[in-house]
Amino acid sequence: MLKILIVEDDCETAAYTAKGLREDGHRVEIAADGPEGLETARDGGFDVLVVDRMLPGLDGLSLVRTLRAGGDRTPVLFLTALGSVGNRVKGLDAGADDYLVKPFAFAELRARIEALGRRRAPPAAAETDFTIGDLEIRRLERRVYRAGKPLALKPREFRLLEVLAEHAGRVVTRTMLLEQVWDFSFDPGTNVIDAQISRLRAKIDRGFDPPLLHTVRGVGYRLAAD
Repeated sequence: MLKILIVEDDCETAAYTAKGLREDGHRVEIAADGPEGLETARDGGFDVLVVDRMLPGLDGLSLVRTLRAGGDRTPVLFLTALGSVGNRVKGLDAGADDYLVKPFAFAELRARIEALGRRRAPPAAAETDFTIGDLEIRRLERRVYRAGKPLALKPREFRLLEVLAEHAGRVVTRTMLLEQVWDFSFDPGTNVIDAQISRLRAKIDRGFDPPLLHTVRGVGYRLAAD
């Protein structure tokens, strides 16, 4: 099963594609324009992105270039009516992994998506789950439990917790979080980290003991059971 994002402004094409992929057992989300597609792609932890070239708000080439510039290596398939050799070259140069021209056969689309999905190998077995005290993080399932109770985390919260868990017991600096969670190579000068940490702490620590998410003033944050 793959987690797939379709960025497509033609609602009929998006619905048809999503329906077929869901029938194959995949999890599918749809974004109807470029800005929504970029934000969803950054937040969602997808295995494959299916992106149209001609999108309102932000075109597909710019969307993919922005993701690649931020270090995102999720496989991308352009699904578009722009089928000339020049357009294909532009798409691949922008960072796409494959290019399929409309109209298309769904069987070919399925085969290409599944081939891209195979490139995204799952983490090694030792890295798929984390346990910090009574907090369990199951990466492949994208589920979190505290004292056996399931916690509902948004995609960005899950990614934040995942990075903290990768460095459990050690301090994770604000710079590290900006780079690994938000794909920022600079400090935007906002309280985005503080706000997300506050929301995450409310979900994993409120009502439980001991607290696991610790603030190291002036440095960053540490996830630990002590």
